[in-house]
Amino acid sequence: MAKRSAPEVNAGSMADIAFLLLIFFLVTTTIETDRGISRKLPPIQDEDVVPPVIKQKNIFTVIVNRNNDLLVEDQVMQLGELRKAAMDFLDNGGGVGEDGCSYCKGARDPQASDNPKKAIISLVNDRQTEYRTYISVQNELVAAYNELRNREANRLFGMDYTEMEAKYNDPNYKGNKDKMGEQIDQVKEMFPQLLSEAEPKGS
Repeated sequence: MAKRSAPEVNAGSMADIAFLLLIFFLVTTTIETDRGISRKLPPIQDEDVVPPVIKQKNIFTVIVNRNNDLLVEDQVMQLGELRKAAMDFLDNGGGVGEDGCSYCKGARDPQASDNPKKAIISLVNDRQTEYRTYISVQNELVAAYNELRNREANRLFGMDYTEMEAKYNDPNYKGNKDKMGEQIDQVKEMFPQLLSEAEPKGS
């Protein structure tokens, strides 16, 4: 009996199938991305410029150690308490005369910050601080600024500051962008984001 030849497998469409599967997985797979921090770096200054003298009471020190513990103004603090503590510092308004703050609603403690334009938040991290803790601390500090800006924007313009920024950055916004930009700048000037980050400590 004659031997039958084995039928050949048609592999002509295998490349098409592999290509379709590749496209399917590329379209359906979600890629997790790390959260970033939006920061505008300060302009380069001449070496001859003398830095201004900053009073210690106008500096709010936040330290994060290698165990992800918070030390705020030499006191151990939980992350959930950081935003309010930063807001109290920024909104204190303890200055008098030229250093006074007419719109501050804080305790007006003369031993704390003079006004929001001079209040600086100093953040120091350890090199072994977890990235998640670093981001969380940054978010709480920025949220403190945003809440105070929201308060003043609502008082002056009847709208949250964050809502104003969203509309201003929306390319489909049909309102007066120039006026909106001036209002945003006005609120920013009332509570400028003076957040200083020192070189991380540790090895």
